Amino acid sequence: MWFEIAITASGFALGNILFGHFEEGTPKWRRVLKFFLFIGLTILISTTAGRKWFFVFLGVMMVFPLVIHLWWLPRKGINGWTGEPKEKYYELRGWKMPDRA
Repeated sequence: MWFEIAITASGFALGNILFGHFEEGTPKWRRVLKFFLFIGLTILISTTAGRKWFFVFLGVMMVFPLVIHLWWLPRKGINGWTGEPKEKYYELRGWKMPDRA
């Protein structure tokens, strides 16, 4: 099960490094909770159903970001790759635009 946990944790680390700026308005406690929930799901699936089903779970979880970024965000007038225009993205997320000085 350590291998599955390492894959999940590495995915979160790379995601935070490469895409963390898209989550700047999300409270830290929510980001930490999400990490531990996914680690917990990884352990649960790996120990009860096995490695094969963990990889199925991982593949299914990849579908959601693809749908959001390739279909849903463009429908809302937001570039799914860059998150621009920022004003629309922040409005969609329910965040306030940071003051630019």
